[in-house]
Amino acid sequence: MKDEKSFKAISGYLMLVLVLAMIVVPVVGMIFMKMIWLIAILVVGLFLSIGFVIVNPNESSVLVLFGAYKGTIKTNGFFWVNPFFTRKRISLRARNLDSEAIKVNDKIGNPIMIGIVLVWKVENTFKAAFEVDDYSHYVDIQSEAAIRKLAGHYPYDDFEDGDAEITLRAGGEEVNQVLEDELSERLSRAGIKVLEARISYLAYASEIAGAMLRRQQATAIVAARFKIVEGAVSMVEMALEQLSKKEIIEMDEEKRASMVSNLMVVLCSDKDASPVINTGTLHQ
Repeated sequence: MKDEKSFKAISGYLMLVLVLAMIVVPVVGMIFMKMIWLIAILVVGLFLSIGFVIVNPNESSVLVLFGAYKGTIKTNGFFWVNPFFTRKRISLRARNLDSEAIKVNDKIGNPIMIGIVLVWKVENTFKAAFEVDDYSHYVDIQSEAAIRKLAGHYPYDDFEDGDAEITLRAGGEEVNQVLEDELSERLSRAGIKVLEARISYLAYASEIAGAMLRRQQATAIVAARFKIVEGAVSMVEMALEQLSKKEIIEMDEEKRASMVSNLMVVLCSDKDASPVINTGTLHQ
């Protein structure tokens, strides 16, 4: 049996009255009436007092009798159960796991640092108590395994894998959903429900971080230069068209080439241009 079942315990307040009577009455009888045989009732009362159990909100108590699972008390309150029951408290509260960033290899082999934030809670107390040795430690180990598997399925970015539709850096909700599904599958064996899973830290490993940063900067510079040249060509084309249309100046091919060259230098330069003023004729 791997299913959790509810246990209906006796009210602890009713049993408290009975147990107190079984303890107080024999004590009084032995002191004032010398009824030594009442000691048997006193021993039974003391034994029954072991069965009291308090279940706090969002907690549970798993009950086992001589190796047999009898059920779980999830209702908060004061109860009494068989004193022979072995009781194990399991919290049902939501818990956070903020994993430390670990070094793994992405899909194309680049070493990266990745960490996650996981919100989880115990849903099936039977599995949490008996399917794994320590469910909290199980969550830690399986979370790390899920991180390594996730990183191996996707590249960090699309610099080297241009065909990648999803990357760790740009995948966003899709990558987080894959991580959440993977963790849900792994942790369900221990009766754990995954409430949320998100990548909290993502970066290249230190040994390649500098090189990758320079590569990103170079890519950004190339993209910026492309836009500058594209805009400069459009501006030069417009200038030549306007000069020709308004017949401001007649230019042969050599003059047009010179003008295009000068305009491109001015428009594409990353520094302010320093013009040279010609005080003579056009050809001097």
